[in-house]
Amino acid sequence: MSTCTQFNVVKNDFQGTALVQMSLPRLDELSDGCLLVEVERFAFTANNITYAMLGDIMKYWQLFKAPDGFGNIPVWGFGRVIASMHPQIAAGERLFGYFPMASHLVIEATDVSKRGLRDGAAHRQGVAPVYNAYARVTDDPAFAGRNGDYQALLRPLFMLSFLVDDFLAEEAFFGARTVILSSASSKTAFGLAHLLHSKRKPIRVIGLTSAGNADFVRSLDCYDDVVLYDRIDTLPADHPVAFVDMAGNADLRGRLHRHVGGKLVYSGRVGLTHQDEGEDAELPGAQPSWFFAPDQIRKRAREWGPGGIDTRFNAAWSGFLPLLEQSLEIAESRGPVAVEKIYRDTLAGRVPPHQGHMLSFAVG
Repeated sequence: MSTCTQFNVVKNDFQGTALVQMSLPRLDELSDGCLLVEVERFAFTANNITYAMLGDIMKYWQLFKAPDGFGNIPVWGFGRVIASMHPQIAAGERLFGYFPMASHLVIEATDVSKRGLRDGAAHRQGVAPVYNAYARVTDDPAFAGRNGDYQALLRPLFMLSFLVDDFLAEEAFFGARTVILSSASSKTAFGLAHLLHSKRKPIRVIGLTSAGNADFVRSLDCYDDVVLYDRIDTLPADHPVAFVDMAGNADLRGRLHRHVGGKLVYSGRVGLTHQDEGEDAELPGAQPSWFFAPDQIRKRAREWGPGGIDTRFNAAWSGFLPLLEQSLEIAESRGPVAVEKIYRDTLAGRVPPHQGHMLSFAVG
């Protein structure tokens, strides 16, 4: 194959898309240290829409080049090295990490070790290090088959769940006895609910969701109560409450603040599954603030030392896998037309919460 297929979106109008064909570099055009990688399969979830919404603010758009006015949404997935100009990396190796919505990627491999490498391309610098890191997973059963799908779909989101759980516990939940999660059916939310429910008793966990997703959220069995968005006035307001906002809906956030009032001791914004409208006006209770995962990672890396985060995270991930196996149905779609369909379904909120989508530009 001599061309690369790239799926781009209009930065200021996500309904606008463009499928672009570009020539792949020849071997003699690859610089020393470069890898030509075929993107074999990648996960696509509502979290990728969040990446697009925060594309300029969080520098996601600068990771993968696109024509003026367009952006390429980053995705987590697997790539196979089809040509290598690095002496320590062989063609055929399999990598797990952050890829473009494209069929191929050129990586400028640096900091190569037995476990992984980093893309040192100049335009990819200035972002959180995790976004430029690739794990070498050729013979790792944890990244093979269905386990690999779980890794692509949930591992990055569960890392966020893990870090929010750690942050709240470190802060003694700001004195709260109840934690309320919006967008309770989202993968980051139910990962956090699982951790809170299994590790942080007697903290009570309440999930906010829509009527259409309520049965799924209840089936997860990691929420003490499930409340519909139009029943916010039934939420507890007589003791300290912490709110973790995965939905990014200003109206919902305002209604909850006004109902709980001064008993709302923490209001953290984590996700952005809805297009938010402007900044919050002054609200009753603790003022909304963003939770920034890289800050917590850097803090714990210093405190826990080398391997400390990985050891704790892997233990938590092992406990989370049984919930995924019983609650998540993985669908596979191939080809540019299928990729665009899943993108539009996700953008419109038409993907059922029990589904996870693995995509590929390769046909057949």
